[in-house]
Amino acid sequence: MIFLISGVIVILYLLNKLLPSATYWKERNIFYVSPFYKAYQTFFGKESFAEIVRQIYEEFPDKRYFGSYQLFNPCLVVKDVDLIKQITIKDFDHFTDHVDLMNTDHDSLFSKNLFFLKGKQWREMRNTLSPAFTSSKMKAMFVLISEASKKFVQHFEAKNDEIIEVEMKDAYSKFTTDVIATCAFGINCDTLENPENEFFTMGKAVIRSNFWMIIKAFLRTIFPRVFGFFRIPILPVEVTNFFKMIISDTIKSREKEGTIRPDLIHLLMEARKGKLQQETSSQSTEDTGFATAQEIRDSKPNSDLEITDDLITAQAILFFLAGLETSSSLLSLLSYELAKNPDIQQKLISEVDDNLSSSEDSISYEKLAKMKYLDQVVSEALRKWTPGFVLDRLCTKDYSIPTVKEDEVPLTISKGCYINIPVIGLHYNPQFFENPEVFDPERFNDENKKKIAPGTYIPFGSGPRNCIGSRFALLEIKAIIVFLLNKFEIKFIEKTPVPLKLKQGFGLLIDGGAWLGLKKRSKTS
Repeated sequence: MIFLISGVIVILYLLNKLLPSATYWKERNIFYVSPFYKAYQTFFGKESFAEIVRQIYEEFPDKRYFGSYQLFNPCLVVKDVDLIKQITIKDFDHFTDHVDLMNTDHDSLFSKNLFFLKGKQWREMRNTLSPAFTSSKMKAMFVLISEASKKFVQHFEAKNDEIIEVEMKDAYSKFTTDVIATCAFGINCDTLENPENEFFTMGKAVIRSNFWMIIKAFLRTIFPRVFGFFRIPILPVEVTNFFKMIISDTIKSREKEGTIRPDLIHLLMEARKGKLQQETSSQSTEDTGFATAQEIRDSKPNSDLEITDDLITAQAILFFLAGLETSSSLLSLLSYELAKNPDIQQKLISEVDDNLSSSEDSISYEKLAKMKYLDQVVSEALRKWTPGFVLDRLCTKDYSIPTVKEDEVPLTISKGCYINIPVIGLHYNPQFFENPEVFDPERFNDENKKKIAPGTYIPFGSGPRNCIGSRFALLEIKAIIVFLLNKFEIKFIEKTPVPLKLKQGFGLLIDGGAWLGLKKRSKTS
């Protein structure tokens, strides 16, 4: 009987949350998509979420925007480029926050990271962190990325096989783990040689918990007070305690010994002392490429933000979660494209050879920044396989959208409404990118990239809330590709899934695995 009563209470509670919002778009006379349509496709369809987002974008070509639902909340899907720029840049003050499906307010670490911080706290944290991700800081950090890249390539150089068969997503996950470990946490791992190291083990625990994180996010949205009352954390306690211990021990050791290392911990320790300042234009170095998200600086002072050990840990964990899967997925898809298009790969190899002789095993930051074709290849990979295939914003105060087309009515979206921006739809729109299914780096050559309409290519987001780590991500991706192609060619093998199909789920994973072959190059001076 108690289970029946509990079930009835839960159903009534859900109906009470669902029914008021279910008529949101109908009351405003706005075209909308049934919430069950999108939910069914997402959770029970056979396609990846990225493909579903693209299909929905393409399904209504005559709409600048349309209504939808995300769980129990009304959501406006915005397709029009000018309106996207309006929302993310010009009228940013109405859309300052990300959607917080996980209700992180009661999680001691997630509530402090840059992605989930809101309003004034977000502005202060962004202003504090942005000097840590400038081009000059990335140049200093490049030494650490280079060391991890060398170890990655040396691992495969030591093998005697003519063609080394590698599941590239797994291999790149170990590489990105090593990069994040050294650049964000100040520790050295060699995960390909030692896959059971504690840092990677904890990382796998986070990845394995992704499904349960989705379930938790769903339940947190429905029952936020329950999760808040019981203080139920987002990540397993042993994972957060492990990361806290690393950060705390590292900070104590460095303060005691005066150690200086060009990583995120050092930069945040400098920020705590008030020594981390924005660089001037005269201090800036070569940038990391066309796809780099431009920082929109806030002129307001940092005020009273206290940079505690927990705050530093929160940013390091965000760095870990944001960079691990996104970069490794992109790298595996980029490698697949290079193997599929040997002419593109050979042209890139020629550029690598022009900048890295057979006797060298490293490349300078300056040379990497000047490799134009490399930038074209990476830019095109980010167009076709951008990990940030959909952006979200939260309406933080009522906002009016005037009519542009004859069939539109004036729309005022209320505070609390979600905004979805289908980036993948823009990137595959043939009006903006001809033959979008084709992997064509020439879209981004000196002549053609000038023709790309502003706002149609946004792999790292748009406006003040774009990805703060775009320079780091581009540097990491470019470095490992150059180091790898200096020694190997990437080939299709028998295990390679042809044609490429994305795996059902929320990430960009190749169904059947990213199996490719590495063939040692006979490179001469």
